[in-house]
Amino acid sequence: MAVLALTELPRGAPIVGLDLGEKTIGVAVSDATQMIASPLETIRKTKFTADAEALFRLMESRRATAIVVGLPVNMDGTEGPRCQSSRAFARNLLRLRPELPVAFWDERMSSMAVNRMLIAEADVSRSRRAEVVDKAAAAWILQGALDRLRNR
Repeated sequence: MAVLALTELPRGAPIVGLDLGEKTIGVAVSDATQMIASPLETIRKTKFTADAEALFRLMESRRATAIVVGLPVNMDGTEGPRCQSSRAFARNLLRLRPELPVAFWDERMSSMAVNRMLIAEADVSRSRRAEVVDKAAAAWILQGALDRLRNR
């Protein structure tokens, strides 16, 4: 029941990426070749067990075998309360599914980058951005992790 290094994640099956917010969990999924991350869904947080079950159902529907959790490291490289919350979320997932491979990926500025992209490149309205930013940030996080795996 431990968090793995990114390079220890299983190959040949989709991986789920998570952007953990205060009210939502952005979820993205890779293809089976682990080349491309795509936004999947936003889970509205209620209670941890219900949130975890919703996540596990999404994983099963996509045959995903591992999770990459975005770790919101401070700009100076230190870990604050949001990192502690992300680590606690992963520990709690592992209590429910001890065999589940989980790794972290530094998500510094992922939401900001996604917002800029949605504004500049996609010209997405503010209300629409609110609907998609969490799952898009999850895809940004997961794509960074997939790129690192591919370039190891």
